Amino acid sequence: MTTRTSVNIPGFKHVNPIPNASRIGNMMMSGVIIGVDAATGKVPPDLKQQCVNMFAHVRAIVDAGGFSTDDIIKMTVWLKDPADRAVLNEEWVKLFPDPQSRPARHALPHTGGGDALILCDITAVRQGT
Repeated sequence: MTTRTSVNIPGFKHVNPIPNASRIGNMMMSGVIIGVDAATGKVPPDLKQQCVNMFAHVRAIVDAGGFSTDDIIKMTVWLKDPADRAVLNEEWVKLFPDPQSRPARHALPHTGGGDALILCDITAVRQGT
């Protein structure tokens, strides 16, 4: 029987009683990941820093779950301003430099409240399992 395991990282947590991600066997899915500063708990005012922080949390969450960024198969991103993809793409290429090995991605408008200008979730499948 496969058991579900909650995955959490220091410096990033949800307001609601949910983990950063949940893992069953070789699959892991995250909740919403925002670009909060792990040291201060605050959301920076600029998209660039939020994006940098968000991708740092993505890395930390997959590591904490026993996965790697190579195991990410899909990422959904929500942007306050969908025209701001240049900042997203800059960090995307840093995390996934090989154009022949990138996860699928879908970008949508973020219409929720709060200070987050960008947020994402991920699906990862551990390879070779």
